[in-house]
Amino acid sequence: MLGIFVFNIQGMEGSILQMINHGLSTGALFLIVGMVYERRHTRLIADFGGLTKKMPIFAIFFMIITLSSIGLPGLNGFVGEFLVLVGVFKTNVTYAVLATTGVILSACYMLWMFQRVMFNKITNPECSMQKELNMREWALLLPITILVFWIGIYPKPFISRMDVSVKHLLTQVDDKYKITLDRVNIENEKAAAHAAEIARAEEAARAAEAARVEEAEEAASAVEEDSVDPMLEE
Repeated sequence: MLGIFVFNIQGMEGSILQMINHGLSTGALFLIVGMVYERRHTRLIADFGGLTKKMPIFAIFFMIITLSSIGLPGLNGFVGEFLVLVGVFKTNVTYAVLATTGVILSACYMLWMFQRVMFNKITNPECSMQKELNMREWALLLPITILVFWIGIYPKPFISRMDVSVKHLLTQVDDKYKITLDRVNIENEKAAAHAAEIARAEEAARAAEAARVEEAEEAASAVEEDSVDPMLEE
């Protein structure tokens, strides 16, 4: 969302690519959780540990998908996150710093989860009886893993297909923004001119009132002088 609303080509294309990456990485993580659940019938991290010793191939797939989710260079997550962050840095450095902090924190908890599930000693006897991946699970995870590496190493076929539509969308947004900005500027100029006209009218009214007061004072002074002169003559 952050990449979309910066309204530049890097942020927009990174966001679209990140939608694809999210579908691959998160979908694969759900598949992996389902495979583990079918073997243990629990999703609690505390019930696992040491699965790498019994399921090394599964551990490799799990590690690749975990690293793609946290944006390791060379995997699909890095390309999308990098483009989004570049686009955000061009628009607002504060938001970019916050987004980068989120990436770092997500990497911390994902790696901590992987370490607790796959490494350490086998403390639960049921973990020592786990079976390796079967052919059906291989067929599910292998195509996703290939796409993870493909997008991470050579993303051009995916990004190039977005260029025309993204540039067209940004052009439309820029045109509408300029039209709206011009309209707002015109309305502001009209409001300023109207306010200036009201101010001039008020100033003219105050000047006229002051002139009327001055005339009234002069007239009163003249009347007083006229009333005093006959008295002096007497």
